[in-house]
Amino acid sequence: MHTSALVLFSGGQDSATCLAWALERFPHVETIGFDYGQRHRVELECRISFLRELRASHPAWGPKLGEDHLIDIRTLSQISDTALTDTRAIEFKETGLPNTFVPGRNILFLTYAAAVAYRRGLTELIGGMCETDYSGYPDCRDDTIKALQVALNLGLATRMVLHTPLMWIDKAETWRLAERMGGEKLVDLIRHETHTCYIGERETLNDWGYGCGQCPACELRRKGYEQYMGRSYP
Repeated sequence: MHTSALVLFSGGQDSATCLAWALERFPHVETIGFDYGQRHRVELECRISFLRELRASHPAWGPKLGEDHLIDIRTLSQISDTALTDTRAIEFKETGLPNTFVPGRNILFLTYAAAVAYRRGLTELIGGMCETDYSGYPDCRDDTIKALQVALNLGLATRMVLHTPLMWIDKAETWRLAERMGGEKLVDLIRHETHTCYIGERETLNDWGYGCGQCPACELRRKGYEQYMGRSYP
């Protein structure tokens, strides 16, 4: 029986929403995050504060929250050569992809997560990948996730299910989903305790949360929040 889940929890808006989604559905939920030498490593600190505040603000979910795992894969930054792992200007390449794309990142994340889930007897993997409102990363696409599910189940001789609750919704609907599941308390918690900004800017609190307001991640989050609040967005 599928009753236990492992959520890929980075400390950002999308993964926080996915964590709430899992807590609504499964009696036992664990979390996993990755230190891959990211420029915005402040998100790793946000993971801890978010989990602590989530237990306090939503006591019905607290007993369901199990162990948190943090995996060190900083070797990824040595081979990625991107604006997400090095201090450089964010720009778009000739391929149309931003130079924040870390090749193989989600593939590695899910592979490591599947190995941890296998060891701990967890049957559901939940990730915040989305191809509706995103930066064009090919490892966020539904086809990639479906192919990975097949490969991981073959390679581990198991029956894990990979869930992507945000795959077909935009950022505005992601905010609405959070409100439906956890009310204004969860929305406020996501605003104050998660981190999305690629630059790692954590000084300025905007309506939609902390961030520089200029990088692609901030733009997506801000646009979604504006639409969620019923405001127009250019």
